[in-house]
Amino acid sequence: MSETVNIDKKGIFDLIKAIEQFITAFLKRAFDLTVSFFGLLFLSPLFGVFAIAIKHDSEGPVFYHADRIGRFGKPFKMLKFRTMYETPENHNGSPLTANGDKRITPIGQWLRDTKFNELPQLWNVLKGEMSLVGPRPECADFVEEWPEDLRNKVLSVRPGITSPASIIYHDEEQQLNGINFLDDYLKNIMPDKLRLDLLYVEGHSFFTDLDVIFMTLLTILPPIHRVKIKEKTIFSGPVYRFYTNYFEWFLIDFVMAFFSAGIAAIFWRMTEVINIGVGNVLLLAVIMAAFVGLINAILGLQRVVWRYASPVLVIDIAVSVVITSALLILINRLGMTEFVLPFDFMANFALLTFVGLVGSRYRERLITGIANRWMFIRDAKKSIGERVLIIGAGAGGELAVWLLNKSEYASAFSIVGFVDDDYRKANARLAGYPVIGRTRDIPTLIESRNIGLILFSISKISDSERKRILDLCEGSGARVIVIPDLLDILMEPNNHRVETE
Repeated sequence: MSETVNIDKKGIFDLIKAIEQFITAFLKRAFDLTVSFFGLLFLSPLFGVFAIAIKHDSEGPVFYHADRIGRFGKPFKMLKFRTMYETPENHNGSPLTANGDKRITPIGQWLRDTKFNELPQLWNVLKGEMSLVGPRPECADFVEEWPEDLRNKVLSVRPGITSPASIIYHDEEQQLNGINFLDDYLKNIMPDKLRLDLLYVEGHSFFTDLDVIFMTLLTILPPIHRVKIKEKTIFSGPVYRFYTNYFEWFLIDFVMAFFSAGIAAIFWRMTEVINIGVGNVLLLAVIMAAFVGLINAILGLQRVVWRYASPVLVIDIAVSVVITSALLILINRLGMTEFVLPFDFMANFALLTFVGLVGSRYRERLITGIANRWMFIRDAKKSIGERVLIIGAGAGGELAVWLLNKSEYASAFSIVGFVDDDYRKANARLAGYPVIGRTRDIPTLIESRNIGLILFSISKISDSERKRILDLCEGSGARVIVIPDLLDILMEPNNHRVETE
């Protein structure tokens, strides 16, 4: 028996995620170091002005060192400009400040309103105790109130000078009123801030950090200070949307167009003497990527999640390439004085670019499809990902394929085929996969095809027959998932009937 090779799908995606997290952490720390160093350097004269104003306003030190809990639960001293009167009563008072708090000095109130009192935390960022963006650090008493699992997640990253929660609650002091403001904070505000912090920890990136910084600067402006900013505006802000929807695809399309132009030029030189030059190839690639991006934006393709996209959208990509190629030919005929690019070259360039654009967008499906096709040809036991057998080659089976292919981890599964007792479906293909046997063949197929997952997708079946089939799967080592009878629910007329009087 040949050796069986199983690739742990969780291990693959964990590795990819770890690489992405490393890149994000590297960019984040490099950005923190750069901004904090130059920020302290250029803001030092302003710090001197604030120091003189604070000393003139009231007696006491310029800076306040707040005890906070940092990354992995390590305590640290968070630096701020002092905004309260230096009295024992103030030190022993509530760690929160409410609207109209008498402990705050006049210049301190202005520093709080403008958030300038937080600027000294650039020193904490430079030391590595904080980041520019991250969950705002809390005192130990508040951290102890967090559920343990949530506390561990929030404290897994460096706390930040600003955060999505800081933007949503930029007017927190104005929201806290009355003698019970601390209870109000613990009951209503802190749980929601914790929820926002978790959303940030689980989905932050370098570009979401730029959005948070941009939104923070906006909230300082007087006209916007009282505006309630929505969550989706922060977590999917203009910088993040521009990068993911436009700039990232522009770079990908530029690379594809550049290589396409180079390959087309190489092929053309085999039959004709043509010297386009690297500069002109770069220009062609830039124009192609820019115009394709513009047309795709008009057609709405920039918002498509290509992992789940319909193959019909290939036609839209073709339209973008054809229109752009026509514009390039027109520009070449009217604008280039050195020589006119041959039409055959432009046609090859357009065709290769189209193939590259489709391949880059449907890459996950293409890689998985090629791997599965190779496995069918070899009919071997070696597998990329976990091998799946679907019981039932009907509408339920088609639904099972759809659900599996729409999964986030679809590329880590390899569908082997269907089993079905309908003799008319023998050797047939459903949703691109073959019917490879009957239900009585399940134990043999599990062993011979190295099946790791079975999807039971027969919607209409007797209890005794269901038990017989499931008994065949027991003891095989494969996991069995019974697809809910969604089809019956969707097709039931009573579920769609609207009663009227």
